[in-house]
Amino acid sequence: MKILRWLGGLLIIVAFIYFNFFVYNGEILIKIINVGLFCALFVLVRVVFGPSPADRIVAVEILGILIVGILGILAGGVFLINFIDHGSVFHLLSAGTIPLLNIIIGIKVGVSLFLVVYALSELKLEKGEDL
Repeated sequence: MKILRWLGGLLIIVAFIYFNFFVYNGEILIKIINVGLFCALFVLVRVVFGPSPADRIVAVEILGILIVGILGILAGGVFLINFIDHGSVFHLLSAGTIPLLNIIIGIKVGVSLFLVVYALSELKLEKGEDL
C-alpha cells in the first residue's frame, strides 16, 4: 500500500510538470507561480495529515516561507525578493522581508521548544526507570 501511495504521488508530480511546462503555453512567470502553488498544496496536505505535531510545525513554517516567496515572485519576478520598501535606518520595518522570515522561523522554534517541554512534563519516570 505504501509503494502504491508513493507511485501515485510520483505520477501526480510528473503529470503536473508535463502539463505545466510542455502543454501549457503561458508566460514563464505564471509557470513558476504554478509550481509554488503546487508546493503549497503539498505542504497543506502535510499540515492536515501529518503523522506528528512536529511534522505539522515544519510544514507550517515551509508554507510561510512559500507565501513570502510567492509574494516576491509576484512583486519582482524572483523568489524571496525584497518586495517591502526600505524604511529609514533604525526603524522597525526598514529591513524588508527579513523580519517576516525571522518571525516565521521564530514561531517555529518557540513552538518546538514548547513541545519539548510539554513532552518532558508528560513523561513521568521514577529514579532508575528506563523508557
